[in-house]
Amino acid sequence: MIGRSLLRQLPARVTTGAYVLNSGLGKLHADQQTAESLQGFAATTYPVLGKLDAQRFTTLLAAGEIMTGVALLVPLVPAVVAGAALTGFGGALLGLYLKTPGMRREGSLRPTEQGISLAKDVWLVGIGLSLVLDDVMREDR
Repeated sequence: MIGRSLLRQLPARVTTGAYVLNSGLGKLHADQQTAESLQGFAATTYPVLGKLDAQRFTTLLAAGEIMTGVALLVPLVPAVVAGAALTGFGGALLGLYLKTPGMRREGSLRPTEQGISLAKDVWLVGIGLSLVLDDVMREDR
């Protein structure tokens, strides 16, 4: 029998999981130029990533996205685990938004045109935290 918590979480888990899984699958066989671009952008905010080979970085990024997407899509994975993975992934993307020059308007959290694509990832953090809280606060424990 499917629990009420899972039914309540299902729309968010399926839509977000499919989105993140698709993103990871798209990066899995990235060409060298794409890999270098992804790594270069990430390394501006997280310098340690610049030490990795670009293809290795992109493969690891793809694997992380695929695992996060699968965790969200597989109902056997507890919501607290899937939500924590999504929150971490979304938090890293928001770090890019907050720390990369040109993503935000001067003195503001509001995005520039270039920053909109990262600012919108705040929904990943919100959904991830909702899944964690829903699981932790379940009344049927």
